[in-house]
Amino acid sequence: MKRGVSFQIPNEYGNFLWRILQPVDIAHYKWQTSGESYFVVDGELDNEELFHDFAIVEGADFAQLLKTNQYYTIFVELKAFPHGKTVNQVNTYEEFADSDCEFVLLIADNSYVSIYCKNKNTIEKLYFNALHNDFEDVQFITDENDTRTGLTV
Repeated sequence: MKRGVSFQIPNEYGNFLWRILQPVDIAHYKWQTSGESYFVVDGELDNEELFHDFAIVEGADFAQLLKTNQYYTIFVELKAFPHGKTVNQVNTYEEFADSDCEFVLLIADNSYVSIYCKNKNTIEKLYFNALHNDFEDVQFITDENDTRTGLTV
């Protein structure tokens, strides 16, 4: 069974989160954010972080933030919860499967992206979106090939 997709993005400044999330209705969710990512201002890395650990960001605000800024993602944990549902910690695939969380995006070491999603149609769209963006090593995450023990970076 397909759990999600994985691929590599370029290790450079840009708006890669916006590009990655194009198949997802970002505004439909509340996003729990964590990680280390910085704004890029005038082509230079700024010391202001893109988001704060375990902050909850409304989807429309989050979409605007990702779309209109340049940034550099070192490591990222994003978890999407539908409006009206409880936002809680999700640390394993089993917790994800049993929670209201519908979407988990992880970036490790600037480039390695893993996305877990409950909607199989969205998984397909994310896969083809990654190919369309010329990301590297695009593959499905399945029950058989998933070696991740936790949904954290």
